[in-house]
Amino acid sequence: MKPMYKIFFTFSLLLTIGALIVTFVMWRKSGGSFLSADFRGGSLLEVSFKNGQPHQIIRERTMTEERRQEILKDLAAKYGPVTQERFDNIGPIVGKELIKKSEWAVAILLAVIIIYISFVFRTMSRVLSPWVLGIAAVLALIHDVIIPVGVFSLLGYYGHIEITAVFVAAALTILGYSVSDTVVVFDRVRENVIRYGSSAKGGSASGGKDTFPELVHKSILQTLTRSINTSMTTLLSLLAIFFFGGESIKYFALALIIGIISGTYSSIFVAAPIVVWWHRRRSS
Repeated sequence: MKPMYKIFFTFSLLLTIGALIVTFVMWRKSGGSFLSADFRGGSLLEVSFKNGQPHQIIRERTMTEERRQEILKDLAAKYGPVTQERFDNIGPIVGKELIKKSEWAVAILLAVIIIYISFVFRTMSRVLSPWVLGIAAVLALIHDVIIPVGVFSLLGYYGHIEITAVFVAAALTILGYSVSDTVVVFDRVRENVIRYGSSAKGGSASGGKDTFPELVHKSILQTLTRSINTSMTTLLSLLAIFFFGGESIKYFALALIIGIISGTYSSIFVAAPIVVWWHRRRSS
């Protein structure tokens, strides 16, 4: 593996730590206020106006029907005809249950990914444990989810953007997309190991010309064009949704944009370096 990969891997590590710190700080400052009623419980009323006024979102701990009608009446008297776009009334128990289910969904998905990748790449066992591939892929996925969480924590605190249950769907989509890209890289590594052979002791492949790190580097170069082209075509669609789609899916698209960029990057500069590092550690 070229020394440049160490630089990118260090950058990814610092970026992930930075996103965690940002999330923690923003959470402490806001008390989690940027979480929607889906998670915190409470009432949310979103209205629009016919005279060009921007949408209004009113949040309260508990909004009775009488209170809702009173708000609509007051807004109509002040701004003219008003239309109720959305009204959510979620109890705190339901919100906590959603958080718990979201955590379980992500945890189960990561565990299944480790098992699946370890099984699929079991033929790599003569070079390194296939479990290493699964763990490397999951560490890259954690990187891909933490970065959007950090960005949306900033947007939530400074831009008053809510993190809703839709963000959980976006996170699961990011996980699926990112692991697919990582598997493509790992699959090419497996093909090259089978084709050229490689020593588990850090020896050579291809008649002594390529070490395992060099073989991984070659595999990345062979899949790089495919990864970039796939990501670009997906990003073009998401950018169109972000700029021209409805308000309800705008930030879902933004989360996917951040996650796909991060996922493409992590497949090359996070997952692959972890595999090479473990191989060198085992060979030393």
